[in-house]
Amino acid sequence: MIGFYILIGAISLVSWLISNKLKSKFKYYSKVQLRNGMSGAEIATKMLADHGIRDVEVISTPGMLTDHYNPAKKTVNLSEGVYNQRNAAAAAVAAHEVGHAVQHAQAYQWLTMRSKLVPAVNITSKFSQYMVIGGIILGAATSGAAGGIGFYIAVAGLAFMALGTIFSFITLPVEYDASNRALAWLKNKNMLSQEEYKGSEDALKWAARTYLVAALGSLAMLLYWGLQILGNRD
Repeated sequence: MIGFYILIGAISLVSWLISNKLKSKFKYYSKVQLRNGMSGAEIATKMLADHGIRDVEVISTPGMLTDHYNPAKKTVNLSEGVYNQRNAAAAAVAAHEVGHAVQHAQAYQWLTMRSKLVPAVNITSKFSQYMVIGGIILGAATSGAAGGIGFYIAVAGLAFMALGTIFSFITLPVEYDASNRALAWLKNKNMLSQEEYKGSEDALKWAARTYLVAALGSLAMLLYWGLQILGNRD
């Protein structure tokens, strides 16, 4: 179990460092005011209109960095700061979330695949680690048929965990593509000055890294538990 705690510690540390860097970047670029004077909500509304999307609503949602696109309700949800502010960070986030709406409108395959997995992942992610650890404990504490049942419970938990890992990696092209769509639109429509654009680009780059760290962390956990379960199998 020492290896498990070391792995958890390493993943948590890297995640914390990336998260802190992201927050500092957004804080810095929040000071870069847009010359066009447009708010995040106005940026999002214009990008939707430019892509011919009329059935998606831009709304404000409480919290910081709580921005997301809801494909079921067809809403671009922007945190209060992004919705109202008129800076490079707000422009980047607003355009990125609309990038997801554009993906949805164009049936982007990775977003479609990700959306189909959401219901299953929401369920399996709640039980995977409990099943893995519980199965290992049951297998170690008992012998015979009971021990065999513990092994199969752990393997089932490992399969659930694998689904979460697959989901994390499918999320990567979805997020990177949304950022690329956002930056291309901001540049092609001359929405930002060169300084503002560089700020938006840098902010989205660090945001994408949070998803990369999450995916690699999920893979590391899967490999660790896989070795614990299958590696110790006679």
